[in-house]
Amino acid sequence: MKGRNSKGDLEALCGGLPPELCAQLGVEQQVVKIKLEKRKFGKEVTVIEGLDPNAYDLKKVVSHLKSKLATGGTVKNGHLELQGDHRNKVKNILINEFGIPPENIIFIETVE
Repeated sequence: MKGRNSKGDLEALCGGLPPELCAQLGVEQQVVKIKLEKRKFGKEVTVIEGLDPNAYDLKKVVSHLKSKLATGGTVKNGHLELQGDHRNKVKNILINEFGIPPENIIFIETVE
C-alpha cells in the first residue's frame, strides 16, 4: 500500500490540470469504507477507511466527527475509529460536509 496516492501518482493522473482541480479529482476517486466492529465486552466501533491523508487532515476529520456525533474516537494506522454505531450519520456527514460522492462510500458488513 506504500506509495499509493503519492504526489507523483497524482501528477500522472492529472496531467496539466491546475492543482485545485487535481486535488478535487483525487477526492472524487477515493473509495471510503465504513464498517462496524465488535470489540471487547460487546462494544461497537465504527471504522472509516480510505480517506486520503494527503487530501484530508485525519485528526481534524475525526475531531469534527467526534463533536458532531458526541462520541469518542481516534486515528489509528490511517483509519478513523469512533465509539458506537454511527455508520449512517458518518456517511451523511462525509457527503454533505466533506464533499465525498455518495457512490464512493460503501458499507462493509463484517461476519462474526
